[in-house]
Amino acid sequence: MPANKIVGLLPGELFVHRNVANAVIHTDLNCLSVIQYAVDVLKVKHIIVCGHYGRGGARAAMETQSFGLVDYWLHHLKNIYQKHQKSLKLIDDDEKRWGRMSEQQD
Repeated sequence: MPANKIVGLLPGELFVHRNVANAVIHTDLNCLSVIQYAVDVLKVKHIIVCGHYGRGGARAAMETQSFGLVDYWLHHLKNIYQKHQKSLKLIDDDEKRWGRMSEQQD
């Protein structure tokens, strides 16, 4: 579903940037450029970073399996998983563990 429909806006009234796992990473020049353009050029006053639970990005970051080129993108998330791996492994329910991984920030 288009993001503008979710928030009840017309096409073009919402500036959207998407990527795998809804990640905002300090080395992602694409994401940083989008934010900088939105704030400095479009004069956007409010930015929403919106993610979701139970999807592939966070789950893939917790796997040892290789997924190809996207592994480079997931590297940052895999580092976050390794940092919190001990506490995440204590969560028995897969959905809850994936959800908690989605909430990790560093």
